[in-house]
Amino acid sequence: MDVIPTEAAMRRALARARDGKALDVAEAAVLLHARGGDLERLLEYAGRVRDAGLDSVGRPGVVTYSRKVFIPLTRLCRDRCGYCTFATAPGKVPAAFLSPDEVLDIARRGAALGCKEALFTLGDRPEDRWHQAREWLDAHGYDDTLSYVRAMAVRVLEETGLLPHLNPGVMSWGDLQRLKPVAPSMGMMLETTSRRLFEERGAAHHGSPDKDPAVRLRVLEDAGRSNVPFTTGILIGIGETVADRAESIFAIRRVAREYGGVQEVIVQNFRAKPDTAMRGMPDADLRELAATIAVTRLVLGAKARVQAPPNLIGDEYALMIRAGIDDWGGVSPLTPDHVNPERPWPQIDELAARTAAAGFTLKERLTIYPEYVLAGEPWLDPRLTGHVAALADPRTGLARDVLPEGRPWQEPDGGFTAAGRTDLHTAVDETGRSADRRDDFDDVYGDWDALRDRLPSGAAPKISGDMREALCRAESAPASLTDDQALTLLGADGADLTELCRIADGLRREAAGDDVTYVVNRNINFTNVCYTGCRFCAFAQRRTDADSYTLSLDQVAGRAAEAWEAGATEVCMQGGIHPDLPGTAYFDIAKAVKARCPDMHVHAFSPMEVMNGASRTGMSVRDWLQAAREAGVDSMPGTAAEILDDDVRWVLTKGKLPARDWIEVITTAHRLGIPTTATMMYGHVDTPAHWVAHIRLIRTIQEDTGGFSEFVLLPFVHHSAPIYLAGVARPGPTARENRAVHALARVLLHGAVPNIQCSWVKLRDDLCRDVLTGGVNDLGGTLMEETISRMAGSENGSYKTISEIAAMVEPTGRPLRQRTTSYGVPADERVAAARTSDGVCRSVRRTLPLASL
Repeated sequence: MDVIPTEAAMRRALARARDGKALDVAEAAVLLHARGGDLERLLEYAGRVRDAGLDSVGRPGVVTYSRKVFIPLTRLCRDRCGYCTFATAPGKVPAAFLSPDEVLDIARRGAALGCKEALFTLGDRPEDRWHQAREWLDAHGYDDTLSYVRAMAVRVLEETGLLPHLNPGVMSWGDLQRLKPVAPSMGMMLETTSRRLFEERGAAHHGSPDKDPAVRLRVLEDAGRSNVPFTTGILIGIGETVADRAESIFAIRRVAREYGGVQEVIVQNFRAKPDTAMRGMPDADLRELAATIAVTRLVLGAKARVQAPPNLIGDEYALMIRAGIDDWGGVSPLTPDHVNPERPWPQIDELAARTAAAGFTLKERLTIYPEYVLAGEPWLDPRLTGHVAALADPRTGLARDVLPEGRPWQEPDGGFTAAGRTDLHTAVDETGRSADRRDDFDDVYGDWDALRDRLPSGAAPKISGDMREALCRAESAPASLTDDQALTLLGADGADLTELCRIADGLRREAAGDDVTYVVNRNINFTNVCYTGCRFCAFAQRRTDADSYTLSLDQVAGRAAEAWEAGATEVCMQGGIHPDLPGTAYFDIAKAVKARCPDMHVHAFSPMEVMNGASRTGMSVRDWLQAAREAGVDSMPGTAAEILDDDVRWVLTKGKLPARDWIEVITTAHRLGIPTTATMMYGHVDTPAHWVAHIRLIRTIQEDTGGFSEFVLLPFVHHSAPIYLAGVARPGPTARENRAVHALARVLLHGAVPNIQCSWVKLRDDLCRDVLTGGVNDLGGTLMEETISRMAGSENGSYKTISEIAAMVEPTGRPLRQRTTSYGVPADERVAAARTSDGVCRSVRRTLPLASL
């Protein structure tokens, strides 16, 4: 039940709006009740904010629109919204989906009329409800509805030049990855955050799984993480309260601030339609709509683009402009609004006249908003750059007065041309990085203040368990250790820590023997160009940054050959998510190495790279991994794990794959017989409870698949990490924490993962020795080049010779043994070659002291 605010509350809220002060949810709810003179003042304040925003982007007095065609790809839907006339049953449409010919006919006719946007609107995953949809997709060779959407978007681009804007409903992070290369923008209305409308029988969204507010907010967040210019909005008058409405606006603001990807916000009014469950509901009042638009403008601020659909507002064009809109949305000279078929679009000339009468000029934009056109990468995929450039004014980003023409859609060319600072693998030790941060630091990672709101709440739990009991359990029955006891052990210090390490070392001896192992290998990071936006990563660069580089295939193969000559048995290859590299690039890299060094073990490609490759090729994860194995991949690094808890991941990274997708890639690889490592990066914005949960998850996967060869602990290197420079993360784990977590990993994984590895790159030699006496049996590799941690500020160099590893291990009194990737014994010839080179090829040997980074 809505509570009418007092006059005093309205005066206070209006005064804050007048003075440009930030509103809270309660004040926004008060202003949503504004009517009469209060509404007039509210509109004035909102219009002032809108005008300031237009001035700041060089578009004073401009209201935009997009000339579009509406392509209703399918009207079947698995949801049952009480107000919808778009969704229907199979018997009421000629076919489950429009055919390709029908799609292209609409698009071609629209292109001839000067349309530049192809709006694909469709029901959510109809194959999950209607067997007719499943049968149509099967008959036409598509795995699912989104595969057909992708294919039709490519056809429209190639044959008409129209720019697809995709509204397919709820999408996963993986769905967004595979659709981004074919659409400059996408969208999905949030509608409301009201759970009551979703859960209560008879309410607007009851029985509609895709209208769960939490699910829809996750889509908005995933779109932001994927750098997709995204349209969203709210629908008013469907039974929500005014408080619900205010909370919905603030939910959109949070996502917009955190990721920067909300390109426009639609404020749409409910209009009752015959033959729907809500046909008896009154239409949303247009004064109520104006107040909601004004509050949306005030809450979202001057930079937001706010839209009202012009076919749903009667004659109140001027009222909506006064309320703070700066866009009319898509308007079609050809197709009806299939969602509101009873409300025809205004003619564009009439819309221009109505806009002019309100003192503004109507100008055409593209489906991707001008700010994102001008920004380019990472918002615009390079496969679409030519299509957008053909229609966009390069100065303003608005639409040019041209007719679209079809252009080929294809993978970018030239991804393997050597470019940039290809000597960074050695120069990072000699001259260091060019600067401690990129010059887009303040905006590329999202809003740092908004990010702080995502930090795990509360301080780390105090250790209150019985240390003696936990230690006894760890030694006598490690598999039965409880989470509380594990947390107690992570707090061990002094004599307790010494005892924990003794126990872990005993378990190490039982599982892996006394040998300290290492592999002679070479890291080859084939590019550092990446737009994923990991906030802990100091390695990623834009293609225009001074420290960026990409290796050619010949350079990759040449480095592998150098490593083989030096006695290496393994190359470990990972790189940034370069927008120009096609999804098959990973296969080419593996083939190039195998062609030059047929017996080299190729340990390559993180789960993030696998998902990137699969989405770009349109292959399933399983099929992509099979193709990678055929290309020469022998095993995979289990990196990109960080902490396998999305609450932590979304602070650490803007766009990396969610935990569930990491698990999917890893378990699929294991079931295909591709072994992987497992990793954990810790000591940033996480807590010990996250470490315990992460290690438990690794054990669960191992008990299911048996595919992990080792568990690698990676302490956070903070010096040049953006999230540390912004004051969000702490400066890595302490020495005590490092000892405790390595020991606990051995305890919790005992009987499942036999090998625990420490990272000499991230730990000093003395700390490596400490953890070697507390459960660790492996030191990783000689590496030959290690650029990722060095770019973050690690001071431990880019390689270690066998002699240096031996000197580090000697004080422990344990034997040192060279191993293969799978912990076997290398051939005598490999061992001899490694001894001759001391495990490091000559081209990377230091000739100068380490530079200070």
